[in-house]
Amino acid sequence: MTSYMQKKETVERKWYVIDAEGKSLGRVATLAATYLRGKNKPTYTPHIDCGDNIIIINASKVNLTGDKLDKKMYYNHSQYTGGLRERNARTMREKYPEEMMERAIKGMLPHNRLGREMYRKLHVYAGAEHEHQAQKPEVLEVK
Repeated sequence: MTSYMQKKETVERKWYVIDAEGKSLGRVATLAATYLRGKNKPTYTPHIDCGDNIIIINASKVNLTGDKLDKKMYYNHSQYTGGLRERNARTMREKYPEEMMERAIKGMLPHNRLGREMYRKLHVYAGAEHEHQAQKPEVLEVK
């Protein structure tokens, strides 16, 4: 008996919307990463991008537990001497909520060209409005 291997031509993609308001950052990120990879489908194939498109709204109202707002740090480096920039989660949530959500999800995807292909199907918005109404996205509920 052989395992079923999906072909990239036969992948059917859906659109899902996740409302992150009041939800934990990690819970939203793991749900989004699972659907971006396609691991929720019975036809999941590890070497094929068989995931769906994910829209996340209200990223600026995501919740962080404990002291993470002040103690969790985000780092960037410009590759120049003294070019390290560090920001805490409170600053990221106030000024760059889309980037904070995208970083959390991107870290859960494969770190290769397949992961970059999956990451392109992620759409994050700080507010409640998004521009993908024409795709008729289904609502995903975070537990």
